[in-house]
Amino acid sequence: MNTMLRVGIMRGGPSSEYEVSLKTGGSVLAHIPRDKYQPFDILVDREGDWHIDGFPTTLEKTARHLDVVFNAMHGEFGEDGTVQRILDQFGIAYTGSRAFASAIAMNKAIAKYYFKQAGLKTPECRVVRGGGDIYHEARRVFATLVGPYVVKPAGTGSSIGVSLVYDFASLVSALNEALSLGSIAIVEEYIEGREVTCGVVEGLSKPDAIYPLLPIEIIPPDHTSFFDYGAKYSGKAQEICPANLKEETRQNIQNAAVAAHRALGARHYSRSDFILSRRGLYILETNTLPGLTEESLLPKALRAGGMELSEFIDYVITLAMKD
Repeated sequence: MNTMLRVGIMRGGPSSEYEVSLKTGGSVLAHIPRDKYQPFDILVDREGDWHIDGFPTTLEKTARHLDVVFNAMHGEFGEDGTVQRILDQFGIAYTGSRAFASAIAMNKAIAKYYFKQAGLKTPECRVVRGGGDIYHEARRVFATLVGPYVVKPAGTGSSIGVSLVYDFASLVSALNEALSLGSIAIVEEYIEGREVTCGVVEGLSKPDAIYPLLPIEIIPPDHTSFFDYGAKYSGKAQEICPANLKEETRQNIQNAAVAAHRALGARHYSRSDFILSRRGLYILETNTLPGLTEESLLPKALRAGGMELSEFIDYVITLAMKD
């Protein structure tokens, strides 16, 4: 009798991060302990159709085959609460944050409110909604927020659609690009400084505790001003793990990552991105489903702390089964 836990590794989805999700899911499939789990490759294609191990299926049929889902999706649908609500409706246990926390974290404008409530500094911003006069909205931003500006869609990840702009004409162009990827864009003040990211994992030291991993400093390639999509996946950025930081600064970053995870109500694990500037530490966003490929930042921090990816996957599945 097969007593192994049946785990569906869910990847893909109708998202701008489809390809990245395929890689994360592929990494989970490669590293899941097969002496303990029976894995199934659950692919959601760009049109939203479901497949299990290469064969077309439905979520209803899939649910009957699984004990738990390892959510390896990124971006819209997979990380914004949509698929979490679907899984909840079918009573399927899954890894990562629940629907409400996922939706909050994915909406960068709303997440800022929760960060501020937790006492975290975050760049000032203006929200611009699609469907209006973009030129008029750009004038409003230009008149009320000091540049340079970072323009980004409110609900995408992997720095997709993010632009750093210095003048009014570029601001209009960047808003048009961001709003082509979503209905809401945000324009942030640009904070110059060191880019640092820090992951957290729940319960490693004791139940109900949130354990911070070692921070990683990200140094973009010379030809880029920040860690954009191209820099993230070109392999040319320097990722220093652990970051070369004073002890007090490291602790501040780790405490902020824990505070952000808790403020959003995130679950199991997350990774928060920061700017360490002369004006202090600023949080940019929290990723509730950070990448898990061999090149991804969270696995690098895990390894630096003595945990291999296969151990982490096993541990997170165990957390999902407890909730």
